[in-house]
Amino acid sequence: MSSPAALEHGLNTKRSAVKVGGWALAALSFQTLGIIYSDIGTSPLYVLNGIWPGSGPVPSNEDVIGGISAIIWSLTLLPLLKYICISLFFGTQEGEGGSFALYMGLYPAKDKDFDADRTLTGESYHGKEFKETLPFSMRLKNKARWPLLLWCLFGTSLTMADGIFTPAVSVTSAVAGIAVAKPSVTADIIPISVVFLLVLFAVQQFGTARLAFTFAPISFIWFLLLIGTGIYNITLYPGIFRAFDPSRAVLLFVRTKNYDLLAGVLLAVTGCEAMFANLGQFNAASIRLSFMIFVYPALVLAYLGQGARLIVDGEAVLANLFYNTIPGAHNGPLFWIMFIFAILATLIASQAMITATFSLIQQVINMKGFPPIRMIYTSETIQGQVYIPAINWALMIATIVVVAVFSNLANLTNAYGFAVATVMLSTSVLLAVQMFYVKHLPLTLAIAYFISFGFFDGLFWGAALKKVPHGAWVPLLIGVVLMLIMFLWTWAKRLEDSFDGANRKNLRHFIQQNEKSNNIHFDFDDDADHAITIDGEDDHAATLPTYYYMSTQSPTTSSVGNDKIAEVRKDLQRIPTCAVFHKIAEGKGVPHTFVGFVRQWPALPRVVIFLSVCVVPIPRVPIEERYVVNKVRTIEGFYGVTYYIGFRDDFDVQVGELIERICSVERQMNPKANAIIEEIRAVAQTATHIAPHYHVVSKKVDVGVISPIVNYLRKYLIEDIYRRLATMFPETANWLTSADEIIHVGINAEI
Repeated sequence: MSSPAALEHGLNTKRSAVKVGGWALAALSFQTLGIIYSDIGTSPLYVLNGIWPGSGPVPSNEDVIGGISAIIWSLTLLPLLKYICISLFFGTQEGEGGSFALYMGLYPAKDKDFDADRTLTGESYHGKEFKETLPFSMRLKNKARWPLLLWCLFGTSLTMADGIFTPAVSVTSAVAGIAVAKPSVTADIIPISVVFLLVLFAVQQFGTARLAFTFAPISFIWFLLLIGTGIYNITLYPGIFRAFDPSRAVLLFVRTKNYDLLAGVLLAVTGCEAMFANLGQFNAASIRLSFMIFVYPALVLAYLGQGARLIVDGEAVLANLFYNTIPGAHNGPLFWIMFIFAILATLIASQAMITATFSLIQQVINMKGFPPIRMIYTSETIQGQVYIPAINWALMIATIVVVAVFSNLANLTNAYGFAVATVMLSTSVLLAVQMFYVKHLPLTLAIAYFISFGFFDGLFWGAALKKVPHGAWVPLLIGVVLMLIMFLWTWAKRLEDSFDGANRKNLRHFIQQNEKSNNIHFDFDDDADHAITIDGEDDHAATLPTYYYMSTQSPTTSSVGNDKIAEVRKDLQRIPTCAVFHKIAEGKGVPHTFVGFVRQWPALPRVVIFLSVCVVPIPRVPIEERYVVNKVRTIEGFYGVTYYIGFRDDFDVQVGELIERICSVERQMNPKANAIIEEIRAVAQTATHIAPHYHVVSKKVDVGVISPIVNYLRKYLIEDIYRRLATMFPETANWLTSADEIIHVGINAEI
């Protein structure tokens, strides 16, 4: 076995959270303004009109104070306490956040054993497993696995729906401000918004890091403008500070008995899920610093100022509370400065949920919960910063369609609020469960957390649920469709992986050496460093052993009338070529697809390489450290290889580099192996890549009287949907090898 130096010194194959300090932390905190907080930072554009529509009556002074109080305490309880002070402690060890990260903390994937992946002759044992008696709480957790997964995927799906509605709501609200100064262009708001959205999605390919450095200064100025205008407006009515009394918010709902007002208040906390979902793009310390020191005070001052102006000017500002409360004339310089920065800030706000969507898709793909579409890593330092072209263009199309269809901004904000409320409730449920099972906190503390924050989330969710007939059905539909796709993929992929694990072969049991092939001998002592010896004084006299396998034939009838399975010995010819067999699933032994390959082509290449891939949490791996090789001692010419690449490296297997590593292993095992090495180098000139895949077939299950219905649904889901998706999105899609060099080997997998 050959190990690169870096790997021998304990290179971790799993990501870890980003750890920076000093000026680097300050720079990262500054970047969060342009990626995370631009969404919640643009909420002042539409929140107050979401509570009191411009076409409605002017609220009383006490109602305004109560509404502003509800906004301030919502910002305090949810973004500040729930997300900043609590949720950010519950990211994964890899530094990821969001609903799916919480689920993976509860049910983490097993660490991949790459030594086992390179073990092709390892014994397998399928005897009875000893089942330990688990306590009731753990049995309950195991039973809740699939229901929690369904709930988690629903929350994740609605976060992705946020990636559609955030750009739609933010950009349209900002562009609508032009109608305040130029009423003649009111009919052009939708086309102008679409143009801005096209530009926004077109620049995603430049990556999160570059966009953050570009966007952060703009967001910084935007928050300064909110602070400045807020302070000025507060001076017109200092009594607005009574909004800090939470009883004012309670009295608003007691007095008006209007539960629907809460749906408008909900818009003030849109984007708080981005703080958690974007954790993998930054880190917890940077997100906390920027919000507590800068963003939270700016938002509070902005809402206080708008409330003060509404009390002072009433009907004169109600039509568009944000733009009408800008100090000065409607065509004055400050108005146009605010308008320009509002447009820029909303484009940046859209960026927050787009990057959060990319981050969530990355998590779900890595955990085999979504079809493996192409991901492009855009940062040399942070693996969580990715660009996913297919998702980007899908979001763009969906967002433009939503903007065009929802010409009524009120219906658009209704749809937006429902997605946000459901995601917040999903996070609270999963976080409470993780408190007990992962962080091992007292059950009473987990229950207290859920009762406290689940109550507020439930209030918002109930208000948003009432808006389903008025536009909120759209994100609900999108979320359900995405959830079903992810749930189906997760379920079917696990069945396929289980089939692969159950049908792996010990290479030594499947392929055996002919007894008279004695030119090359093998020493099976596990402690032997040099396992091969060659008869004769000249290693050029060595010849390869010959091998065979047992082929199962059709049943024959014995003399007593019983069916017998006949096995026929088939010799395998060695051909002078090199085959790289890509291993998709993990585990010891050779996959079932290799058995199918040998049965379809009853020959063995001179060099057979079983290649597994490991993406390590560093941007690039030096060429000399990329390949780790195990030589199979019982069958000459077989090698297990792990290909280590950084997250910024292209998947590009250089057979020449790999063969040199194999030759180095051969030389270590037998210093006289010059002829073998030259032969290996010669045959490697014509390397072929073998891409395996399973042609999945639904097996019949017996569940009683409903078996026909269950089997019909099972067959439809597995063969008509999952199989098609697996064909459209193969796990080998990112290979850079020429199609002329790939052999696709398929085998039926009954799952």
